Amino acid sequence: MNHIYYVECDAAHAGNFVFDIPQGHHCWLLVITKTPAQFWVNGELREYPPYSAILYRANQKIYYRACADRYVNNWIRFESDEPYVTKTSLPFGVPFSLNDPDYCHKLFELLVIEHNFNRDYKKSSIDCLLRTLFNKLLESYFQDGITPHYYNLLRLRSAIQGNPGDHWTVPKMADFVRTSPGYLQTLYKKTFGISCMDDVINSRIRLAKEYLLHGSQSIAEVAFQCGYRNVEHFCRQFKQATGCTPRKYLKHADEIAVAQAASDTPS
Repeated sequence: MNHIYYVECDAAHAGNFVFDIPQGHHCWLLVITKTPAQFWVNGELREYPPYSAILYRANQKIYYRACADRYVNNWIRFESDEPYVTKTSLPFGVPFSLNDPDYCHKLFELLVIEHNFNRDYKKSSIDCLLRTLFNKLLESYFQDGITPHYYNLLRLRSAIQGNPGDHWTVPKMADFVRTSPGYLQTLYKKTFGISCMDDVINSRIRLAKEYLLHGSQSIAEVAFQCGYRNVEHFCRQFKQATGCTPRKYLKHADEIAVAQAASDTPS
């Protein structure tokens, strides 16, 4: 069971902000920074970059402060007896970098909404959101190589996968992350294990499969919606990725559907 005392998104403070609770709270406190900050860790004050998360258990010393002209964070103070909180592998009182701060921010926004409104499934919704948030924290804690470049690359990849039909080119993607085309390709492959253009193609083919299987568009219309201006080029890339042409893929899917329907018919 969880009980939220307070949760806040985008809490903004001036550069002289200090949060000092020597005896800690009587409950859990989770803080996610959106600007640089200094935290008291292992007997000394250390500076940490934006998008750091820190979890404090009950009665643990809490001290953090701004180290720029402005300090912004998301935070939640809550009680919990759920094992995913009480037996977490996350460190206590030691910040670590988030691997997907935008995702975590959306979870905080939803937690604020659920906390502020008394809806029928409030408790279960809060539990689901907190479970997901702690999953994302664990993913972050056990991931290496989170650098400032990583966040820009992650936003680029989210944009590609969210809109694969856009006119993606290497120079356009390089502009997105404000770096050179050559350096982008090196960073992208090193970070995600796939080239940026291969990621675009994979995302387009994935979308094309969905349209072919569950839509009513022609192959030419599917090609256009997936970012191709040339149907032959689309068919060529589709076959390279799937081993068959769009037409054969569609026919094979129809045959599977007919066979499935026949097997489901009572004898």
